[in-house]
Amino acid sequence: MRLDGDDWARLGSDAERLARFIGNRAYLRMTGGRCAALAVSIEPVSGARRFFCSVYDRRPRVCRELARGSPECEAEIARKAPAATFALPDGAL
Repeated sequence: MRLDGDDWARLGSDAERLARFIGNRAYLRMTGGRCAALAVSIEPVSGARRFFCSVYDRRPRVCRELARGSPECEAEIARKAPAATFALPDGAL
């Protein structure tokens, strides 16, 4: 996802860690096929994994506008994922 100046400012000290530049445009960095801001906790007893946004209160505009798992969100992923994968150097995900 592309980050604008307001997103960068909102992310504050996490912006450098979470962003990747392609040319002069900033995008959220992908790690292991998912957003670098996505954190995982593992329940000690059940071993169940729980995913959560580590910068939820400061998340970028597009994350604020699209409800997770909504048809609009799924459509954005389907539309943008192939182009984003193609645009990144090998191993960047």
